[in-house]
Amino acid sequence: MSHAYEEDVLARIGKGLLYSESEAAFQAPRRRTEQIFEYNHTPPGETERRRSLLVAIFGSVGQRTVLLPPFHAGFGSNVHIGDDFFGNVNLTFVDDVDIRIGDGVMIAPSVTLTTTGHPVHPSRRVDFARFSEPIVIEDKVWIGSNVVVLPGVRIGYGSVIGAGSVVSRSIPPMTVAVGTPCRVVRPITDDDLTTRTAGGS
Repeated sequence: MSHAYEEDVLARIGKGLLYSESEAAFQAPRRRTEQIFEYNHTPPGETERRRSLLVAIFGSVGQRTVLLPPFHAGFGSNVHIGDDFFGNVNLTFVDDVDIRIGDGVMIAPSVTLTTTGHPVHPSRRVDFARFSEPIVIEDKVWIGSNVVVLPGVRIGYGSVIGAGSVVSRSIPPMTVAVGTPCRVVRPITDDDLTTRTAGGS
């Protein structure tokens, strides 16, 4: 397979156009399947081993990262995580293209971040044909349990995504968004600084 062929496929992927499993097969060496399996079976006390595996798995990973096993990723190498990240159990990255996560992000159990979808018409799904668009999660975002984030979505700084939401469109910064499809329900304001405190409501 020629370098020019690979560049052509990558260009189509980058434009969000359809590509097939066979066409993208040359990317297989970038999958971190074995390391992900090992991470998910590493004892909790082996913190240094877990850290070294995360560095080997992800495209980049910040400091003070907590990722509770098991987690799953198509590649792993297309995931980029900032500092002070917390990911709870059963986090799934469908990372055929980049997933970029900022600093101070918290993700609850059983969340799926999928950069990839498939055509609606069955005749266009031959050889697992698909399209992929990057996901960006900005700093200080909190994503609730059982959320699905779909291709091409950006979640803005400080926002909260309510449990069970399906995020099909980008969410602006400092908002609370919930539902299927996920919609903004209100801004996050200074009033939220007083909730669940001794002097708050």
